Amino acid sequence: MNVNNDKTIQALATSLNFRKMRQELISSNIANAETPGYRAKRLDFEDALARALDVDGQMGMKTGNPGHFNVGSGGFSNLKPEIYEDVTGIVSEDGNNVDRDRELALMAENQLLYEASVQLLNKKLGLKKYAVSGQ
Repeated sequence: MNVNNDKTIQALATSLNFRKMRQELISSNIANAETPGYRAKRLDFEDALARALDVDGQMGMKTGNPGHFNVGSGGFSNLKPEIYEDVTGIVSEDGNNVDRDRELALMAENQLLYEASVQLLNKKLGLKKYAVSGQ
């Protein structure tokens, strides 16, 4: 049983890694809530993950020439999240824009999605184990 060829398992594992990164980034935002001039950071990976999955083949670029780069589909190994400064929110007098309540809400949401991904991954691996054992 080769789980490396299963797009669902690859997507869930990648999602878990990126959710962990997002949790660390949110923690960093909270830790710097009192740091003058600090701007909250965000991490986006959902669009890149959707392009990597590209189940229906509609999100990738058409590459008709061998010199073209395939930037749209099929790769989990070169998937990179986008980290950027959050320009939304109220900037305090010291230049900091971290809203602790919003960060805590984002952290809770991310934690729930992380746990859901873990459960889905466990179910998928359980199904594979069931299929292999032939019960």
